[in-house]
Amino acid sequence: MSEAFYTDKARVRAAFERAATSYDSAAVLQREVSDRMAERLTYIKHEPAVILDAGSGTGYGAAQLRERYPNARVIELDLAAAMLKASRTKQQDDAGFFGRLLGKARSSWQVCGDLEALPLADQSVDMIWSNLAIQWVNVPDSVFAEFRRILKPDGLVMFSTLGPDTLQELRTSFAGVDGATHVNQFIDMHDLGDALVRTGFGEPVMDMDKIVLTYDDARGVMQDLKAIGAHNATGGRGRGLMGKHAWQQVCAAYELRRRDGKLPATYEVVYGHAWFGRPKQKADLLPDGRQVIEFKKPGQVPR
Repeated sequence: MSEAFYTDKARVRAAFERAATSYDSAAVLQREVSDRMAERLTYIKHEPAVILDAGSGTGYGAAQLRERYPNARVIELDLAAAMLKASRTKQQDDAGFFGRLLGKARSSWQVCGDLEALPLADQSVDMIWSNLAIQWVNVPDSVFAEFRRILKPDGLVMFSTLGPDTLQELRTSFAGVDGATHVNQFIDMHDLGDALVRTGFGEPVMDMDKIVLTYDDARGVMQDLKAIGAHNATGGRGRGLMGKHAWQQVCAAYELRRRDGKLPATYEVVYGHAWFGRPKQKADLLPDGRQVIEFKKPGQVPR
C-alpha cells in the first residue's frame, strides 16, 4: 500500500466520534457481517472466559458475544469514545430501570484505545473478535502482533475486514477527476493470511464474500459512508471541497453502472480466524517448513 493511501488515524477517530449518533441508522453492512461472523462461531469449539471486541463500535457485536458466551467477560474497545458511550447507553436502556438499579446495565468492560497499541496486559484474553475494523490500519502485522501479545495460549482470533474490490464502483467513478485519493485502499485476503503466519498464528483459515448494497443515487452512497464514519482518511486525499463540475463528473460515471434502476456499491468482505499457541502439525507444513493457510471458496463456511 503506497503512502498516499495510508490512513490518517486522527481523522479516522474524529470521523467516528462525529458518527456515533448516526451510525446505527446506516450500519446495515456492519450488522450483516457481524451476523455472519456469529454464525461461524457455531462451527468452532472454544469456551473463552475473557473476550475482546476490537473495534466494537456501538456494541452490536458485543451483545451477540454476551448472548453466545453468557459466562464470559466481554471487553469493548474502540478508538472513538463516543462509540463506546452509545453502546453503554443502549445497554442501560435494555436493562431498564430496575436493571440499572441493581447494577446489571453494564455487563461489558469498555476501553478507549488503538488496535495497534492495545491497553491490555500480555496473555489477558482468550478470544479476540474484530468486525470491520482492521481495514483502518495500514500495516496488519502491527495489529496481529498486538493480538498475539494479549492472547492466552490456545486463544482464538476471529476477524472481518474489507478487501480490494470494496467500493470499486465509487473508486472507478472518481478515477481521472483529479490527482487525489478518494476511496480507501484495502488489503488482499492472501496478504492478511501471510501476516497472520508471520506474527505467529497457527491454523489460519481465510474466506471471502461479496455483498452489494443498492442506492437511488451516488449521493446516497456518500451519505451512508458519512453516517457510519467511513470518510476518506487517506494521506493523499484532497484538502478542499470538490467542485460542482467534478462532482457531476463522478455522478455521471457512476450512472453508467446503474442496473435495474439502482446503483450498486460492492463490498468485498474478508473473514479470517486463527489460533495462537497451538503446536503446528507436520501435515500443516510444506516441505520447506512454511505453514499452510486454508483459503475457502466464496460462500463456503469454514470448519
